[in-house]
Amino acid sequence: MRYRKLGNSDLEVSEIALGSWLTYGVGVESERARNCLAAAFDCGINFIDTANVYGKGAAETFLGAALAGRSRDSYVLATKLYFPMTDTDSGLSAAQVHKQIDDSLRRLRTDYVDLYQCHRYDPDTPLEETMQALDEVLKAGKARYIGFSEWTAPQIQAAMDIGGGAPFVSSQPQYSMLWRDPETEVIPLCTDNGIGQIVWSPLGQGVLTGKYKPGSELPADSRAANPLMNQFMDRLLDDSLLAAVDNLRPLADDLIISLSQLALAWVLREPNVSAAIVGASRPEQVEENAAASGIQLDDETLSAIDEALADIIQR
Repeated sequence: MRYRKLGNSDLEVSEIALGSWLTYGVGVESERARNCLAAAFDCGINFIDTANVYGKGAAETFLGAALAGRSRDSYVLATKLYFPMTDTDSGLSAAQVHKQIDDSLRRLRTDYVDLYQCHRYDPDTPLEETMQALDEVLKAGKARYIGFSEWTAPQIQAAMDIGGGAPFVSSQPQYSMLWRDPETEVIPLCTDNGIGQIVWSPLGQGVLTGKYKPGSELPADSRAANPLMNQFMDRLLDDSLLAAVDNLRPLADDLIISLSQLALAWVLREPNVSAAIVGASRPEQVEENAAASGIQLDDETLSAIDEALADIIQR
């Protein structure tokens, strides 16, 4: 496993991070989830990403119990806030920032998180209020650094323009071979300002693993076949998209790697990416994904990927 600096922080994070959206505490039973977590540590993964809203606290609760026996300085722990936890608890107001960090720390059974992230931008709260509250969380020692997820370039710039408090060190956008929107504005802006990317869905919610075939039934043990975990996958299961992804298989075969490893290596080719977050429901998936760390793709392979996916890339 290789490690990269997370933006301008002093955090050294594994290139592959383990996520918990729709999986731990939700769609994957506890023993198997614990086995996945153990496999991650065995592979050198030290970066665990979660959010308060994942399972309405269930993912954090699972991780709090599963991590309880490990030395706190042996892993980097990130969580988020914004989405509704109750009918009255949502957004990035000062009250919510302070309430949600305390609730997350309680569920995670820790005194601090390494990274506290705004899960989305809150148009209903003054940005100055949010930034001040986040700075107070840092000064209280409840988080070491702050970040955001799915903010636009103008929103990021507005936060930087406020100044005076601790800066953001991380951005968490969706980014993959299939979804390249961050390349236009977000990645260049972040590169210039010491903000590293922690990308989610680098495997296109599993589509880039090659497990889904055009015109075929969904594998019974797949995420797409699980009603607890198959949200937002309709577009990705289009036959034309699956056929294009299948065209990547010879490229992976030539390199003697899996399609998953090809997709993760593609994301990690970007210097501003600090880590790629993967989900896993089985330990062997963790092991396969972790092995993508350090794979280098040459220019010929990168061009062949672009050609194979030319008709389906979203920018």
